[in-house]
Amino acid sequence: MSKTTLAERLRLPDLGRAGQQLLVPAIAIMLFLGLWGLGAQRVQTSLGQLPGPVKAWEQARTLYQEHRAERDRAVAFHQRQEERNAARLQQDPDAKIQWRKYTGKPTFFDQILTSLITVAAGFLLASLIAIPLGVLCGMSDNFYQAMNPLIQIFKPVSPLAWLPLVTMVVSAVYVSDDPLLSKSFVNSALTVTLCCLWPTIINTTVGVAGVSKDLINVSRVLRLGWLTQVVKIVLPSAMPMMFTGLRLSLSIGWMVLIAAEMLAQNPGLGKFVWDEFQNGSSNSLARIMVAVLVIGFIGFLLDRGMLMLQRRVSWDKGAVLR
Repeated sequence: MSKTTLAERLRLPDLGRAGQQLLVPAIAIMLFLGLWGLGAQRVQTSLGQLPGPVKAWEQARTLYQEHRAERDRAVAFHQRQEERNAARLQQDPDAKIQWRKYTGKPTFFDQILTSLITVAAGFLLASLIAIPLGVLCGMSDNFYQAMNPLIQIFKPVSPLAWLPLVTMVVSAVYVSDDPLLSKSFVNSALTVTLCCLWPTIINTTVGVAGVSKDLINVSRVLRLGWLTQVVKIVLPSAMPMMFTGLRLSLSIGWMVLIAAEMLAQNPGLGKFVWDEFQNGSSNSLARIMVAVLVIGFIGFLLDRGMLMLQRRVSWDKGAVLR
């Protein structure tokens, strides 16, 4: 009798590729929820028992209800303001009316949107800087030798080290009585930028340096200009490695953002987690757990989004499967 391997024993019945892609993750998620529920019952904290899946789901519903209630209050506020201004204009058509913004507390969903906008700003700024630098490093040995020490020095620096420096610089330079962007947003976005640079620079450099010499020689025979050579030959050939760097940068930026928002008090998910931790209510742990799951799920969606974008713009169509 032939010996069966562990992989063969764990192999599921042939359900088709689509069925296995759905079934296997579903089994893993169910196992995770079961272990989470069993483990949570055995952990007691200063705020009570560690919340399990049921408690976290209850708080997720509560957060949604709070969001809807806040939206209803905002709608009622604007309706009252419109009625008041309409009545004033009816009495005096030349009266100067004022439109005030609703200043209610941002909800959990508002904070999700703030975090997404912040990470997008930091990531895009980092990409605009990192991709040209990576191209130059890949095409010029001298430029790479000059940049490599700086990359190796700054690459491992923690966002917690960058944030105080960024805060002091922004406070000194970004001075305005009516700023377009809040300083907390600028601090968080720039911290994300500084931590997103390095994976994109490194992977773009490797991709550009690995472009086939035959293609470079063909471009020289055709006497293509430097910019044309970069756009037509170098960037398309280096696209898979470049997107690998962009994916790494985006995932790092999303992780960095949460810590940056905690310290910079940018009204995003990081601030939500910090406020709940400071609140210390009986529901705080469950609300933090909801935030943790949302942060992880959004990070997953961001990565899938980058893979879909890579599939559309790159010749490496199989990248979406990895």
